[in-house]
Amino acid sequence: MYRTPSEVNDHENQLKKLWKLLKDKDMRKQDLQRVAGITISSTSVAKLAKSENVNTDILVKICKALNCDTSDIMEIELHEQEGA
Repeated sequence: MYRTPSEVNDHENQLKKLWKLLKDKDMRKQDLQRVAGITISSTSVAKLAKSENVNTDILVKICKALNCDTSDIMEIELHEQEGA
């Protein structure tokens, strides 16, 4: 799937909260995998790091592990569609 540069930047900005939360908790991606029960063979954390889409179940596991809500790890920015 092709994404324009602005779409890539938008997705990276959406997950900025997750990376800040991990930094605040002095956690690495490997720590997140362990506490969230995401197996090392899983590519989910790698997909997050690359700003790619991940399954909602993974986001729920992350929130449970970090004792937070989805709004604490991601932000959704709504853009008006042209012609709408």
